[in-house]
Amino acid sequence: MISTADFYKGMRIAIEGQPYYIVDYQHVKMGRGGANVRTKLKNIRTGQVIERTYAGGETFDQPDFADRVMQYMYNDDTDWFFMDSKTFDQISISKEKLGDVTWYLQENHEYHILFFEGEPILVDLPLAVILEITDAEPAIKGDTVTNVMKNATVETGLSIKVPMFVKVGDKVKIDTSEGKYIERA
Repeated sequence: MISTADFYKGMRIAIEGQPYYIVDYQHVKMGRGGANVRTKLKNIRTGQVIERTYAGGETFDQPDFADRVMQYMYNDDTDWFFMDSKTFDQISISKEKLGDVTWYLQENHEYHILFFEGEPILVDLPLAVILEITDAEPAIKGDTVTNVMKNATVETGLSIKVPMFVKVGDKVKIDTSEGKYIERA
């Protein structure tokens, strides 16, 4: 059992059969009444943030979360296929579940996948990935006075803005939270 006294930021819990993690919490004691814990929770599946208040000492069932390291193998435009390197078990995750994560997945790389009640619900990406530029607009001489950016496409099909000096074949570091160019690798 998990108690409200065990709460910490980033903790994963299950509420009403849905997986959440604690974004923020605050212990509140007002006057004569009992203590309460105000929480801000983010649904892992949908990203929806809710606020809930619980009585101090309230308990929750231990959620069935599992974190496995799996290798991304390939996709067929509707499903992305992963393999556990230890057991060789294979799973597929639909494009709808993955969302924008698909732009950063590279074949034969390993990723942490969060399972809730045996179902994969989240692929944990690194903060930044290094991808190769496959298509870029040509640089125009004289456009270097200010920080001018041009459109480029990386090997996964993601379209990003890069500085004028970046060309086809260069490897660039991309922030996975915002999908923005960081630096040339």
